[in-house]
Amino acid sequence: TIQSLAQANFSEGALQVLQLSNLDPLAIIPGRPNEACAKAMARYIIEAVAMALEGPLDSVVTCPINKGLLQRAGYSFEGHTQMIAHLTGTHRPVMMLAGKRLKVSLVTIHCALRDVPSRLSVNEISEVITTTCRSLIVDFGITRPRIGVAGLNPHAGEEGLFGDEELNMVAPAIEKASKKCWEVKGPLPADTLFWRASQGEFDAVVAMYHDQGLAPFKLLHFSDGVNVTLGLPIVRTSVDHGTAYDLAGKGVADPGSLISAIEMAATIVRNRKKIGTEQASMAMAEQ
Repeated sequence: TIQSLAQANFSEGALQVLQLSNLDPLAIIPGRPNEACAKAMARYIIEAVAMALEGPLDSVVTCPINKGLLQRAGYSFEGHTQMIAHLTGTHRPVMMLAGKRLKVSLVTIHCALRDVPSRLSVNEISEVITTTCRSLIVDFGITRPRIGVAGLNPHAGEEGLFGDEELNMVAPAIEKASKKCWEVKGPLPADTLFWRASQGEFDAVVAMYHDQGLAPFKLLHFSDGVNVTLGLPIVRTSVDHGTAYDLAGKGVADPGSLISAIEMAATIVRNRKKIGTEQASMAMAEQ
């Protein structure tokens, strides 16, 4: 345990624990977090982001949190992503789930399915596409990204027969984003798009809502998927699963996603240092 980063030893194999709270271990029941845990959890996030912004840390890797618990601590955010965006002054963060075979960015995240259409717009969809494109260049080292964009409705609306969101929002957003991105195709039927992406036709998929993107993603990357927040001034990755309090203390939880999140954060840091933010911005402008 260390009291400040100045005491840290970042040599290979060293594990440093920075003491940030005064939680009494004897007062904590595994799997049953209380208000004190909630406040400590929020502080860990705030301090980690601050250290990444100020420079001592290259990246932040977060474990899952309970969103209801976060709000009990006095923070009215839908989750990690929105809280970290607020702390970093980021207008439009993008949630991407990333694995070796599939990368998926979401336009809407945690909202009721009935609310999805009203949360979509040409600008929202376009921003997610362009942010995804930039991340593929800067974070993943893909020089000419290929992005497939899913439609909202079955068969991507079938030319308006099953809904007009594709005609009125998705297609115009793709046209707008195409001015800044190498290759963007869509709107495409989701039932075939994810298979095509998993076979290497696309470097990433932009999905319109949570389960449209995460259901196929987790079929491929249930144990090693990584949640990456795009558009931030810092590198932030996380696991792609929840808290699973029912597994606390049983020694049966799978650490695969957390291991992958740590490894991916290190990879993104290396890629960003290699390409340089200024060079990446120029690459986007030339597209």
